[in-house]
Amino acid sequence: MNKIRFALAAAALTFTTATTTLAQAPLKIGYTSVDYVLSQMPESKQIESDLKAYSSQLEAQLKSKIADYQTKAEAYQKTANTMTEVVRADKEKELTGLQGSIQEFQRSADNSLQQKQQTLLKPALDKLQKTIDAVATENGYTYVLNSDGASPVLLHGPKEGDISDMILKKMGVTPGANQAAAAAPAKTTPAAPAATPAANTAKKGKKK
Repeated sequence: MNKIRFALAAAALTFTTATTTLAQAPLKIGYTSVDYVLSQMPESKQIESDLKAYSSQLEAQLKSKIADYQTKAEAYQKTANTMTEVVRADKEKELTGLQGSIQEFQRSADNSLQQKQQTLLKPALDKLQKTIDAVATENGYTYVLNSDGASPVLLHGPKEGDISDMILKKMGVTPGANQAAAAAPAKTTPAAPAATPAANTAKKGKKK
């Protein structure tokens, strides 16, 4: 699986406001990459490990459903021409139901994986938010923006405005230490079998 994608969870950290008001100090804006900071935090390794384990469980269940469907579809094809119309219709209905079950499980698994990721990320995100607030207050930043996303909040900014490494150091993390761990190969759950209408399967059986 590729490095854990934090885009969904990072939305809550688009910006934070320091305790210093505009009336008390000049406006000072900083920015950070939430994706980058999260990937550098020690917690990211455990989050990735737990997410992989959960994904593997879903993958195993999906493979089991697919294998069950394939076994029953092959058995149907071999004996369809010897079945009565009533039995044939019942088998076709069963195969159609299995196809629908596989497709529904895959949709549910995708949603479940996203929810699991958000649950695993929440403690790290809470820690990150508190650290951003502390860094902003200590360094006089009025606003801190999140520079991630397809349409970044920050369109331009000098390098000295990037406080990502300051946030990591505040956590006691050496910037760049976990860079290699964030580049693991991608792994996804298998796709559901292409829909093969039971009626078409029946036609194949009748030709034998």
